[in-house]
Amino acid sequence: MKNVVRSVTSPKKFISGQNLLSSLNDYIKDYGDKAFVICDEFILERAQKEAGASIEAAGNQAVFEKFQYECTKEEIERNRELVRKHGSNIIIGIGGGKTLDTAKATAYYEKLPVVIFPTIASTDAPCTALAVIYKKDGSFDEYLFLPTNPDVVLADTGILAAAPARFFAAGIGDALATYFEARACYQSNGDNLVLNKPSTTGLGLARLCYETLLENAVKAKRAVDRKVYTRAVEDTIEATIYLSGVGAESGGLAAAHAIHNGMTAVPSLHKAQHGEKVTFGLLTQLVLENAPKEELETVIKLIKDVDLPLTLRDLGVEEFVEAEWRQVAETACASNDTMVNMPFPVSPEDVYNAIIAANAIAESYK
Repeated sequence: MKNVVRSVTSPKKFISGQNLLSSLNDYIKDYGDKAFVICDEFILERAQKEAGASIEAAGNQAVFEKFQYECTKEEIERNRELVRKHGSNIIIGIGGGKTLDTAKATAYYEKLPVVIFPTIASTDAPCTALAVIYKKDGSFDEYLFLPTNPDVVLADTGILAAAPARFFAAGIGDALATYFEARACYQSNGDNLVLNKPSTTGLGLARLCYETLLENAVKAKRAVDRKVYTRAVEDTIEATIYLSGVGAESGGLAAAHAIHNGMTAVPSLHKAQHGEKVTFGLLTQLVLENAPKEELETVIKLIKDVDLPLTLRDLGVEEFVEAEWRQVAETACASNDTMVNMPFPVSPEDVYNAIIAANAIAESYK
């Protein structure tokens, strides 16, 4: 146990509620008065109107910039140049996970505070001190580990509940893996996402995330299907964004996300959501672990009940190309990925076999 460092890391503030966009200045005023806002295209006009009015009414300034679809090194550099051009002193990201990661990376390199405003609850990216960098073709490039978490994360439950239900379900899938990956990392005494050892608190938050999903996710998904928000929606959003983000960062990742990273290079999966692929990665991890049948069936039931893809065919794989999936297995076992956090050695052959078995098990529950 000599020199073992464990950690719990989280945003300075996590705030959830309604009408947060139109009162945005209330939450950024302590961090800067010249905002550079990286914004998804679909909400850009609304953000300019509502958030822009809030900021300008307080005598502050805001520049809005449309996100260019992929969190690449080139997109980060493009935004950095614009930040310097406008003399901005705070970065705000409004949009999906890749937009938010671009905002976090831009703020990191420019040494500025960052406020994160997710518009879909599809991943736990908002809260983490991490940005996932992709290549121009959409395949995984690298993790950018950041020294601090976002200063503020704002979860507007009205906006999140009104987003397409598929995104909400994908967030449940991403969060569903949190406990099982943290458990594996804790058992192996692997590294969490800030490269310290997983903490008891991290594992506890990950477990609470799982328990919250089991209690609320199905009820919440039915509400979101009808574009309304309920207490179950609020609790599920807290699980998918905060508990999952802090639980994963402090507890660690393992096979599920490593397999997801390998899956990003499969052409037929490019339209699949991050959380949808992580869900299949989780099934594969449970096969690798030879998880108890009851545990596996509980996970499969939740996947089906919230309308997540279960099988590779559901994800969009019309034809299984062995060479592609052997490459997925090789990539998942890269020395710099999180497969190393499994509590036993895992080879590419193990992963490939588990993928085949996980898909066959999933098919049997259709």
